[in-house]
Amino acid sequence: MATVDLNDVRKVYPGGVEAVKGVSIAIPDKALCVLVGPSGCGKSTLLRMIAGLETISSGTCSFDGRVVNEVGPAERDIAMVFQNYALYPHMSVYDNMAYGLRNHGTPKDEIDARVRDAARILAIEGFLDRRPRQLSGGQRQRVAMGRAIVRKPQVFLFDEPLSNLDAKLRGQMRVEIKSLQRSLGVTSVYVTHDQLEAMTLADVLVVLNNGLVEQTGQPLDVYEKPASTFVASFIGAPPMNLLTVANGRLSDGSAIPHGAPAGAATLGFRPEDVVLDRPEALNLEATVDGVEPVGAESFLYCAAGGQRVVVRVNGRSPHQTGDRLTVGAVAQKLHWFDGAGKRIDG
Repeated sequence: MATVDLNDVRKVYPGGVEAVKGVSIAIPDKALCVLVGPSGCGKSTLLRMIAGLETISSGTCSFDGRVVNEVGPAERDIAMVFQNYALYPHMSVYDNMAYGLRNHGTPKDEIDARVRDAARILAIEGFLDRRPRQLSGGQRQRVAMGRAIVRKPQVFLFDEPLSNLDAKLRGQMRVEIKSLQRSLGVTSVYVTHDQLEAMTLADVLVVLNNGLVEQTGQPLDVYEKPASTFVASFIGAPPMNLLTVANGRLSDGSAIPHGAPAGAATLGFRPEDVVLDRPEALNLEATVDGVEPVGAESFLYCAAGGQRVVVRVNGRSPHQTGDRLTVGAVAQKLHWFDGAGKRIDG
């Protein structure tokens, strides 16, 4: 397998458009690294540079310490799974999976063994004689993954492979991809704009924004200690509540008990960390603007401190639009950010 290292990688297109602005990431051997961020943040461009499908304007991309900037895609020993499956419609599932191996001159008996072994792992043994049009979206995605598996590459690259599937199937495929990646032990880079997908899949989570890395770390570490207001607002559903602070007060003039740290411009707390009608470090008078029941939990959308606050409560909420309540949070669950949106610790 392989480690993948990006060192100050940049991509500048003709006309001076800078899509990637100096990204450095170290991906350990056998890890699944997820690149997540909004549309246009540079994540797909970064993946294509790792694949060799885009040239690197400056910086280096290395596999196991070997710089591959000038190495073509076919010589990088990678396998890519695309959003649109990229299957040949006129070929059977078997031939789609075998195609790349035939082009590399792999012996026929070895091709057969690899294809059937991958089909067994992916539970598509009964579909080998079918054409892609005869398969469901999830089955086509398994075929695309099988085509990658038979290559036995150093690195798997996934370009938003689940975005064309419905919500239920996406959940099933997330579990399958994670299990498959762990069993194969192949270093993998996975691109998505879906933060839930990123959180559940990643060993290493990289949050990108406007061509730059906002934060890298284990998913729960990123969730619990966001490095910036961007990460706090992007990771989490609903995202973290972020309230503007000036001179130790909120925008409606409410004082913050125990005060704000020096330089604080934003106060944050997660919807699930809110307590209602109980004295805590932070207490805000709030009015419920809307209630959103989603089954096992409900979300209360409130006006508090002159701003919008979302509260998550278990089960069916007894609160109604127009109710008055007190929104609180303990000091240990408060997050502070400076005027540049960067985290303040301590």
